[in-house]
Amino acid sequence: MTTVLTINSGSSSLKASWFAEDGSRRDFRIEHRCNHHEAFDQLMESLPGDIPDIVGHRFVHGGEVTDPARLVDTNERTRLDSIVNLAPLHLPGNLMGLDLCLQRFDVPQIVCFDTAFHATLPDLAKRLPIPQTLGLRRFGFHGINYAYVASRLADELGDVAKGKVVVAHLGSGASLCLLENLKSADTTMGYTPAGGIPMGTRGGDLDPGVMLELANRFDTEQLSDLIYHHMGLIALSDGESSEMNLLLASGSAKAKFAITYFCRQVRAAIASLAAKAGGIDALVFTGGIGEHSAEIRTEICAPLDFIGISLNQEANAANATKIERQNAKPVLIIPADEEIMIYRLCLTFN
Repeated sequence: MTTVLTINSGSSSLKASWFAEDGSRRDFRIEHRCNHHEAFDQLMESLPGDIPDIVGHRFVHGGEVTDPARLVDTNERTRLDSIVNLAPLHLPGNLMGLDLCLQRFDVPQIVCFDTAFHATLPDLAKRLPIPQTLGLRRFGFHGINYAYVASRLADELGDVAKGKVVVAHLGSGASLCLLENLKSADTTMGYTPAGGIPMGTRGGDLDPGVMLELANRFDTEQLSDLIYHHMGLIALSDGESSEMNLLLASGSAKAKFAITYFCRQVRAAIASLAAKAGGIDALVFTGGIGEHSAEIRTEICAPLDFIGISLNQEANAANATKIERQNAKPVLIIPADEEIMIYRLCLTFN
């Protein structure tokens, strides 16, 4: 048997899971303020005394690589440095976690890529309406969790799982994915994790003219900071909060506006994916907001009767697995679990 430590080193938190030889699992989450070293020191004190056989890392972006996971050697470590610009909010933290683990554990280190799940995107979903010679395309993100959700669907939906299923991954980062035959057929995020629907501090898709105007007002560093840290819910609430739970608890007019705007955009994305697919067979909520906020799910789904989506409010309030009204299309809540997918990928290198 193999012991595996999984690491998800983000910009504001460090999440880890220890998978023991007997199959048991312990989860850890450490909040930090960009001090990854202190967070890792806390994690090391919390872990069992043993050294893991393998360490697996979540990487938000893999660039052009379509492998779900790769063993880190000198060449791969250099390649990862070269793509930091593709996800500047996430990859520095991902790399910090990798480097700290390389220092502490003389064992194989495996990097697992969110973008790899979307390698199945057809050209109609992958292409951007710009000259191909520019070398830019839609990548898609949150793929490790989308892969986990896809692995659960057959048990939850039977044959319906192989149909057209929209998965809404809603958290501080948020995107939606259209699954067809359990594979990615379209997704809302694009070239970087800044696109798609509004998020905690990212605005999602914007009029290119707005970006040109902002580029005239700010230098590159200032514009990058604006795009990744000062848009989305924090901007829509006029600075009140980027956290959905705090906005829900607030009751202020600004918070209500931000919530309504977010739900309207998520609803529009669901309907857009349904239109592209010619209808959908099921809807899945996942991610922190998607899993825990009955109020948000209600507001998103309320006008979606026209595509067969309607909620059972008692089941929804209880955060049950199946929350659709009788005779409506299936609506599920599947808690995100990127760690188990990283664990499974690590075992393929053993």
